[in-house]
Amino acid sequence: MTSSFTREGVREYERRRYRGLDQRLVHARESRLCGKFLAAIDAETGGQLAAGGLILDLPCGYGRFSSLLGASSGRVMNSDLSFEMVFRAAETSGCPGIVADAKRGLPFRAGAFLAVFSMRLFHHIHDSAERRAVLAEFFRVSSSWAIVSYYRTNALHKAQRALRRLLKKNPRKIRLIDAVEFRADAASAGWGVVRDVPLFRGLHAARVALLRKSGQGRLFDSGRFS
Repeated sequence: MTSSFTREGVREYERRRYRGLDQRLVHARESRLCGKFLAAIDAETGGQLAAGGLILDLPCGYGRFSSLLGASSGRVMNSDLSFEMVFRAAETSGCPGIVADAKRGLPFRAGAFLAVFSMRLFHHIHDSAERRAVLAEFFRVSSSWAIVSYYRTNALHKAQRALRRLLKKNPRKIRLIDAVEFRADAASAGWGVVRDVPLFRGLHAARVALLRKSGQGRLFDSGRFS
């Protein structure tokens, strides 16, 4: 997200961004995976999430996941680089919001949130040191958990980008990360990767990962989140 959105621009983005069939499928799959991860967090914490455990949604965007997070907890802090995005997410969720940049530090105390929820952020961060800094901030403000997405390298996505270059179309400026690099980045901040699930195996580069502070518990059964 950039900070240049106007209020009208946010509404237009909200109307068009997930309008196509492919993007509706992406949103449905992301919501399904994240819903499972949120349910797992609630189960592991003995119902703390459903009892009102606070979630940080960053970047919140226009509140695409507000309904999901609200149903899981009801207590959400919306945060984004764009004031207008935060304003819209606050309208959508009925929860407060604040403009913040995780790369520069978050204005929250340590352990303020039961979980950090971060969808569609890390593929915009091209520098490994910045990515690790953001993960470290997530670690600091979370008491235990994070749900994050990233784009993982795969052969199909590489072929698509090569074709766009051949057709002289500018590929989107996203950062692809391999599994080893992502786990190293997470570990450097103190996170253990509990699960790392593809959005659509072999078809899409996006992954959704459930992170837990290292040493705080066991890994889940691998079949639970397919």
